[in-house]
Amino acid sequence: MAITAFWYGPALTGQYSATAARRIDWATDTIKCALCTSTYAPNQDTNTYYTDITNEVASGGGYTTGGATLGSKTTNYDSATNTLSLRAGATSWTTATFTSRFAVLYKDTGTGSTSPLLGYVNFGGDETVTSGTFTITWDTTDGALKIVAA
Repeated sequence: MAITAFWYGPALTGQYSATAARRIDWATDTIKCALCTSTYAPNQDTNTYYTDITNEVASGGGYTTGGATLGSKTTNYDSATNTLSLRAGATSWTTATFTSRFAVLYKDTGTGSTSPLLGYVNFGGDETVTSGTFTITWDTTDGALKIVAA
């Protein structure tokens, strides 16, 4: 399956807007990964906050609404490729039974309507776990999300 990551446009705009409300500090902010089913239709232009995502995997079966917190977050700029990568340790859900198609990354402010979305990963097809551990191992070079300064 082709796994691809995309930024939400408002996340990039929020980094450079006049107010700090949507700014992200990757290393210190609480960044979470919520999982959504195949019926989620991401809109890169209009999805802005956690409350804009739909069809999140149901709570239970090893998944809790809101997703899991990313750990071991770092940034890396590669001057040879002009790429900034936002990296994190693997994210896991144990004793899990669910199906997911998308992983949505967002800054958790404690309130869904003010928790800005960053980007999402399309797994390219449904990923199912039954009574096991569902793990997302972020790419070691590109990280969870990347920006290329071209």
